[in-house]
Amino acid sequence: MEIPKKKIIDRSLRQLHKTWLDIGQTARNRLTGNIRPHLPPEDFEWIRRQVNSCLSDTGGAASARARAANLGGVYLGLNKEGRKVFLRLLGDEYGVDIDLLEDAVRKWLRLAKNSERVMVDGRPDLLAEEKLRATLVSPRIRLLTRFNALHEGVKFLVDMRAELITIKDQNLQLEAFDREFRDLLASWFDVGFLDLRRITWDAPAVLIEELARHEAVHAIRSWQDIKHRLAAGDRCCYAFIHPQMPNDPLIFVWIALTDGLPHKIQDLLKLGEGEVEAAKADTAVFYSISATQPGLDGVGFGSFLIKQVVDQLSQNNENLRSFVTLSPIPGFRAWLQENLKNFRLGSGTLEILAPLLSKISPEEEKRIFLDRSWIQDGINKYDLRDTILALATHYLINEKSGIAALDRVANFHLSNGASMERLNWMGDVSRKGQRESACLMINYRYQSKDIESNHERYHILGKISYSKNIATLLP
Repeated sequence: MEIPKKKIIDRSLRQLHKTWLDIGQTARNRLTGNIRPHLPPEDFEWIRRQVNSCLSDTGGAASARARAANLGGVYLGLNKEGRKVFLRLLGDEYGVDIDLLEDAVRKWLRLAKNSERVMVDGRPDLLAEEKLRATLVSPRIRLLTRFNALHEGVKFLVDMRAELITIKDQNLQLEAFDREFRDLLASWFDVGFLDLRRITWDAPAVLIEELARHEAVHAIRSWQDIKHRLAAGDRCCYAFIHPQMPNDPLIFVWIALTDGLPHKIQDLLKLGEGEVEAAKADTAVFYSISATQPGLDGVGFGSFLIKQVVDQLSQNNENLRSFVTLSPIPGFRAWLQENLKNFRLGSGTLEILAPLLSKISPEEEKRIFLDRSWIQDGINKYDLRDTILALATHYLINEKSGIAALDRVANFHLSNGASMERLNWMGDVSRKGQRESACLMINYRYQSKDIESNHERYHILGKISYSKNIATLLP
């Protein structure tokens, strides 16, 4: 039931367009702005007038709200190409005014170098400092804050940034706009403003539908499936929710309570199995984590989710001793196939990997990732089991992007302070699991006493903490 980000954005925009239609209708009629959906250059001047009007303080709060609703309604009425044009216009023409900034800097420096600060009513004159600070806030960011006051304005802005992210690359103005936008949203979505909420089967249907719609790791197969994940005694779900987006979980995690460390995801997803009694459950397994808002990319509240859930589960379930994940390795196939290609061409292969890569023929490579009969071989007896486990362990620990783990899921958990606990052969025998990672899965362990030190070593030095079990698999 996972759907592309483009469809998520388009659906959200349609919903917001309907919501805002009435708010700005009077203003639109008065301003006679019949803007074409693709926003051709001939319509730019009208857009500029409306943006400038929104930035004006004339007319009071109600008037400003109507102007912002009008412009927001225009934006929502544009098609995908028109929205891109609108964002490029903001990026090109509504950044920080360099002339005003230079003037503000000169005045501030002149005052700062004065050994005796100018005094006004017995206090230092901070006007130059205030003007400099105000000048550093670009007009486009001031415009965005106008939208925040509108009904569902926060959601509107999150979706707008999702659009911006798709077009910002290789454009310095748009990249600067995106950084400003991200910082603005980060201030509104600080973890202190978010509610950690357990989602149960009694939650509003619209909220449950959002969980099903955005599940990105193990697709929801039916209402029975999602009911099992929410209502079974050994299952639960936690999410971060923003007060201004009450029906939109920002990021959520599915949890299974088990007796011992799990090694196969199909065992956790299976319906109709007997529940683990609370007294026997000693392990909490985070088996799927999904972020729902592309427009909040880079806003770092996700790193707090598991830590807070660990704290909450520890308080509510005193028998729990272990907190682990059962995670995919989504980048393994691409990495392995690239290295196999280079090895066969005789170029760019690490010496330590050559003996392992030499064991995998082109025919066997296809079987590993695509042939469903290979799974039965792997479950029973498979000569290349140790080879694949060694290659995957090397990939997870030694392959880096800068100092961070190359695998995005590994990087997420390691940056949160987890350690690598166990690599699981035939951990995910679904087509997706085979296609992406040769059916391998990994347990990351969250040990409360080690989370902070693991996090610091990883972020500063790129050091990865792993168990003796993992160490024995290294080539």
